[in-house]
Amino acid sequence: MGRKQSDQSGSGSRRSVLIPVLLSVTSCILVYTVSSWVMRHPMDTASSDGGSSTILARLERVDAEVEGEDMGECCRGLEHLELWGSAVKWGTDHKFNTSRECCQACKAMCGGVDGPCLCDSWVFCGDRERCREKFGECWLKKQKDVMLPALQESGDKVIWTSGLIFGKGEGIVSLETEYGNIHIKLFPDCAPHSVAYIVELLGARHCAGCRIYRAEGRGHSWDPVGNHITEASFGPPYALIQGTLEAEGLPFKGIPVEACPTIKRGSVAWVGAGPEFFISLANHHEWVRAYTIFGSVLPEDMEIAEKIAGLPTKSDTWNSVNVSVLEKPIDLKIKRISTNNGDLNLGSNANSGSS
Repeated sequence: MGRKQSDQSGSGSRRSVLIPVLLSVTSCILVYTVSSWVMRHPMDTASSDGGSSTILARLERVDAEVEGEDMGECCRGLEHLELWGSAVKWGTDHKFNTSRECCQACKAMCGGVDGPCLCDSWVFCGDRERCREKFGECWLKKQKDVMLPALQESGDKVIWTSGLIFGKGEGIVSLETEYGNIHIKLFPDCAPHSVAYIVELLGARHCAGCRIYRAEGRGHSWDPVGNHITEASFGPPYALIQGTLEAEGLPFKGIPVEACPTIKRGSVAWVGAGPEFFISLANHHEWVRAYTIFGSVLPEDMEIAEKIAGLPTKSDTWNSVNVSVLEKPIDLKIKRISTNNGDLNLGSNANSGSS
């Protein structure tokens, strides 16, 4: 991808994870190194994704809960973070052995698929040595604003791990373009580091430098609902639009590897450690465990993505791969969507709430 500068790896490393988890995440990264050539501009060949030391450093920063991760099954949180908020279950009387169980207990208080949640945040103490008598405590909480949760404390000395759950109408951001607004549901339970970065962008109240610069339709390889056509090639074109979410003046640190299930139509994912991202126009089963997915486009807005994919392009070559880049890159604004009792206030795909 057309990165303007090399990625920066985050400082420090997190605790080592269990061997089975390491193997699972290693698979994710190794598949990424094989498939990422489809996404990369030649100037990216020296980026932080390439070296083995960087890959190992990123592995060490991945949280442990990987097995069974597909959208709706993720249960990740941020270590060394204690969220505050009104308790709906007190941890002193509510204990589990793993953060995943704590997260699932919070999810169980949501009304069906993407329904309203009585619990939207959880706080767990999982380090037996440091937690001592608090080990296993699982505090379930309700935030006044789940996109801006109440913070008690953060830093290496904090013994807690915390996570968020977005219910119906929550965690929606809008990528505003001159061709219409693309609304994206964020996945904090699958990609908490990624969502934290998006919230940081919202807080900056500008996204100068954010843009879409590559656009490739489905061609003759995928049908209108994104299914691959038998015996057709897997590209080019690669059925995606691609850009960057790096705001000028806002320091960017590489995002660690998070959940990377199969790319589906509407998936929004990072290329490597970001800030380059793409929106998939098709189901890319050939890219198994290749990219961190941090959100999904609302189905009704895929027509905007398709419209962008059909704009005039010019040919370019990235690492011996033929790609199509927009003749005129599209500037992006990112805004938070307001909600009313859990219902999205999208208007006519033109009115977004201020971030």
